[in-house]
Amino acid sequence: MNQFDLTGKVAIVTGSSRGIGQAIAEDFADHGAKVVITSRNLGPCEEVAAAINARHPGAAIAVSSSLSSKESLQAMVDAGRAAFGQIDVLVCNAASNPHYGPMGTITDEAFRKTLDHNIVAQHWLVTMTAPEMRARKSGSIILVSSIGGLRGSPILGVYAITKAADIQMAKNLAREFGADNVRVNAIAPGLVRTDFAKALWENPENLKASTANACLGRIGEPHEIAGAAVFLASEASSFMTGQTIVIDGGVVV
Repeated sequence: MNQFDLTGKVAIVTGSSRGIGQAIAEDFADHGAKVVITSRNLGPCEEVAAAINARHPGAAIAVSSSLSSKESLQAMVDAGRAAFGQIDVLVCNAASNPHYGPMGTITDEAFRKTLDHNIVAQHWLVTMTAPEMRARKSGSIILVSSIGGLRGSPILGVYAITKAADIQMAKNLAREFGADNVRVNAIAPGLVRTDFAKALWENPENLKASTANACLGRIGEPHEIAGAAVFLASEASSFMTGQTIVIDGGVVV
């Protein structure tokens, strides 16, 4: 038996047109899962789905969705069910970080957007998918947090607050859903080479500062986060819930 086999599982991965989300979706498909590729813009999603389907025919669909719209997210979940029959795994990866600087300089609009996209939208997605998992007594929910949720930040304060909320949400939902064998865990990446985090690594001085105290002395690549998601989605982690896996090259330690 391959504990990491995802054959027969259907997964939604938000923010999967690029970066960590794309790497997770591709790894899921390589392990046998059907995947819903979703982000705000349909075109890039279709490109990722086409590449996956070239390797695994019929394994992926592309659906646009917006973290700002509950109706949009529900339509995306419904499209996944219509295509594949059910949802077994939810990966809440998409997030917003519209502000870079001290908390005192963020606008009310940007503050609200960060909270809504990174916390409220995750809650919506869970409420849309968890009931069927609980009814089947099987399912895995994965929240992509950040090491920003584990320590203070002078420049990413509001984003870090939402990432701490992800960690707490995993604990709360693990308590709620455990009796129905639905597991909820989080992944807390450090700095990873993605477009989303480009402001933190494209500047050589920022990059040097970010890696100075990392045990491995470098930033991560998207595929280095995907393996943990496969673990959490599969039977390999069947006795694990409410936890946060830190993958940061040894920064927090």
